[in-house]
Amino acid sequence: MNLHELSPAPGSNTKAYRKGRGAGSGNGKTAGRGHKGQWARSGGGVRVGFEGGQMPLARRLPKRGFHNIFAKPLEAINVSALEKFEDGAVVDAQALLEKGILSKCQYGVKILGNGEISKKLTVKASAFSASAKQKIVAAGGKWEVV
Repeated sequence: MNLHELSPAPGSNTKAYRKGRGAGSGNGKTAGRGHKGQWARSGGGVRVGFEGGQMPLARRLPKRGFHNIFAKPLEAINVSALEKFEDGAVVDAQALLEKGILSKCQYGVKILGNGEISKKLTVKASAFSASAKQKIVAAGGKWEVV
């Protein structure tokens, strides 16, 4: 295959549809905008969420609490998932990804205390629950915040 023999996949290149090019084009005169009105005008239309002057849904619904839009969501793992590791292993985010316990880890891992752990592990994570710390130490392991 040479450079001059390359061509796009059949059907991938379609010609641009030209609106408002006469009655014979099938989309002439008003060009799909209808007759007059707000949407027919250049620059016409309404902002996102506008409901014609009716109180918008976003303002009708009650608001509660606080949602931090800058929060870095941590991946949660229970101590029971750490049973897959050998005794004496060092468990960190990379090890969890390699074992397939995590599929992604963008911001870090939090270890939660659900389940039991019997192996002596050194666990390195961004955060730990109090019960997870207790269970890791009770099994003879260590926890470390990274």
